[in-house]
Amino acid sequence: MSRFFMDITFREFKVEDTAAVISLFRNTVRSVNRQHYTEEQTKAWAPDIIYEDKWADKLQKHYTVVAELNGVICGFGDIDNTGYFDHLFVHKDYQRKGIAAGITERIEDYAIQMGIKVITVAVSITAKPFFTVKGYSLLRQQEVEFNGQVFTNFQMEKKII
Repeated sequence: MSRFFMDITFREFKVEDTAAVISLFRNTVRSVNRQHYTEEQTKAWAPDIIYEDKWADKLQKHYTVVAELNGVICGFGDIDNTGYFDHLFVHKDYQRKGIAAGITERIEDYAIQMGIKVITVAVSITAKPFFTVKGYSLLRQQEVEFNGQVFTNFQMEKKII
């Protein structure tokens, strides 16, 4: 485990994190996911206008983990009570430092505690290798429409015991 990872604090989402989480999401999609999706797709996926109140409500209803380094949110992920792993994003400057793995571990531990047997997730082309390494099985590739753009993503699942 790197020294960097040990300095990361993982905690539950608070409503006052909303603006930082939205900014991280938008910037990550528009930079990291840009390697696999067009500019038009990334702007549709992470538009200029994202309603904070809707995100805050959703993230509070889900089990949401944020990762912080020196008080700055550098990643987040969430799962709902059905076992749907909704988001997993790490700031572009903090990629490949174990942050996504730390968030995923906490999400999976929560699912086990809640008695969830199968975690499902729709992952981007960018995230598919990460989820594969973490033991998620590919169910199918799909084309989904969002904000006028069509995206390729993958339905995956992980059976947990």
